[in-house]
Amino acid sequence: MQDITQLLKAAQAGDRAAADQVVAQLYADLQRLARSQMRRSGDLTLLDTQALVHEAWLRLDGVPAVDFPDRRHFLAYVARAMRSVVIDLVRARQAERRGGGVQALTLNTALADLVPQSEEHVLRVHEALDDMAQVEPRLAQVVEMRYFGGLMEQEIAQALGVTERTVQRDWQKAKIFLAMSLQG
Repeated sequence: MQDITQLLKAAQAGDRAAADQVVAQLYADLQRLARSQMRRSGDLTLLDTQALVHEAWLRLDGVPAVDFPDRRHFLAYVARAMRSVVIDLVRARQAERRGGGVQALTLNTALADLVPQSEEHVLRVHEALDDMAQVEPRLAQVVEMRYFGGLMEQEIAQALGVTERTVQRDWQKAKIFLAMSLQG
């Protein structure tokens, strides 16, 4: 088997077979990310983990010239794509209902005091995260990778090229930023 980094570079250069090999070799990791995402989103989507992986892959497939220097960066990007899939599905369902009975959402995450209770709250978290990205992009990346992608602090640190302690500090700052954004 080829090294993932080499396959990612070949896929970036347009090698379709290399892209397929990346997915085949990382499919277990992609499933883990999807399971994490589905656990957090509960009944908000009708997708299962396999469908979420495939939807995220379709989104990645349509993006030209994205640079994935290694496995961690690829998984971080996939986590963002999965977040996007879930948010789009939530928005679509909300658009269908417009004021209908909103179902509760229970997220199993370390954001204890910021657990969204409804689809509207999930969208508010998403919007707050977009606002955070305008001010502190790295904080937003940490939240995406941890909250939406289920990555561990060590994996996030490696993907961002920082120390675990920096990730921990960023996580604390991000929780405060989100709490302040969601109160207003």
